[in-house]
Amino acid sequence: MTHILAIDQGTTSSRAIVFDASLRIVATAQEEFPQHFPDSGWVEHDPEDLWRTTVATMKAAVEKAGIDARDIAAIGITNQRETTVVWDRETGKAAHNAIVWQDRRTAEYCRAMKEAGHEAMVTERTGLLLDPYFSATKLRWILENGARARADRLLFGTVDSYLIWRLTGGAVHATDATNACRTMLYDIHEGRWSEDVCRLLDVPMHMLPEVRDSAADFGTTDVLGPSIPILGVAGDQQAATVGQACFRPGMLKSTYGTGCFALLNVGDAPVASSNRLLSTIAYQLDGKPTYALEGSIFVAGAVVQWLRDGLGVIGSASEAGTLAERADPNQRVTLVPAFTGLGAPHWEPDARGAIFGLTRGTGPAELARAALESVAWQTRDLLEAMRADVASLGDTVLRVDGGMTASDWTMQFLADALGAPVDRPEVTETTALGAAWLAGMRAGVCPDMEAFAAQWAVERRFEPVMGEEERASRYAVWGDAVGRTIR
Repeated sequence: MTHILAIDQGTTSSRAIVFDASLRIVATAQEEFPQHFPDSGWVEHDPEDLWRTTVATMKAAVEKAGIDARDIAAIGITNQRETTVVWDRETGKAAHNAIVWQDRRTAEYCRAMKEAGHEAMVTERTGLLLDPYFSATKLRWILENGARARADRLLFGTVDSYLIWRLTGGAVHATDATNACRTMLYDIHEGRWSEDVCRLLDVPMHMLPEVRDSAADFGTTDVLGPSIPILGVAGDQQAATVGQACFRPGMLKSTYGTGCFALLNVGDAPVASSNRLLSTIAYQLDGKPTYALEGSIFVAGAVVQWLRDGLGVIGSASEAGTLAERADPNQRVTLVPAFTGLGAPHWEPDARGAIFGLTRGTGPAELARAALESVAWQTRDLLEAMRADVASLGDTVLRVDGGMTASDWTMQFLADALGAPVDRPEVTETTALGAAWLAGMRAGVCPDMEAFAAQWAVERRFEPVMGEEERASRYAVWGDAVGRTIR
């Protein structure tokens, strides 16, 4: 048994990747699934689509790899976080469509709880802010909209829990600490579900999964034929943190997928943010959590999708950087992509997108440049908040991954906006890599943490070339645009 199978269940597609024992990619399979938008600001998935595409890609990846399923030592799972699934423990049927992390339907309820003075307690226990982004209020909404009467037979889980339950034939209802801490129901200090928060939200605790380490025994599955253990689980952003080998305090990674998520390793004690960042668990091994500060941006790669599907100015995502390079340097168009509200450090769920500085000469190239620049400036907002929260941070190098990092133009502008080096690794599939390493390390076929970190290699470093005066001036313009958008 010399291979690891990583399941990467994302927001728009499911993937499966086969790695060898040296954590080199052998084969990949991917399948998209439908998104459902039943109302303004609502985003849902059919849980059966998540399950169906996961199994299909698992089988396809193994077939492409040309190996027997008996060659797989372990399975690792990484998943879209906060997305909420509720299902019947007896039939396995979902009580409602999965409510996706992007969904904003509980914004008014979160606002009411803030006004009632509950946010301080929730943040103290969970490290999170009262926001519809997290799972807890999504779960409450499902219960209040038709499921409360049969709650005694229902189970709750983030996507990892749902897949584990299905993969093990209902034998295991579990999650790992990195997913639990994103529900807004988990006490990150005590390492257990918070009775206080569950009582506040009227969430029955019997619905909640058992919380385990990120590298642990999550049961076995026979969907590929032979029985294979599931030994690694982590939410996608934490899995990317592991995959980027950010194991030392002060190390920072940022993933550019549909959204952008930056995690800063802060060590064995959580940091309470004074700048509206999230205190979260980066990973948990041998019962010991390692904590992180996280900044969450809701729209990153999604702004490129908007250029392609909404405006039709590009035919594929890879064209955005090339188009941006052709923009008129004398035009300063600023796009604030608050399509689903603003995340950290603003947390304004009702904000909506805005464009400033349009002229008669503004065209597709200028819009493409403004779109890509918006991702860099949002990342700068996160880095500034992290520096304010962690005085010892100082100068840092940002390790990046995700689809947007393929654009050299975008990565160079990111370095310029931050005034800091940006490292793009040789292995950019860091989310799946992190899940694979967790499972392979637990199975004893992959290297330990120190050896794994030593394998990490940079493909290209982007150094800032923009002058400090220009950087400061342009960042001030960005800040003014965000302020106008919020107002």
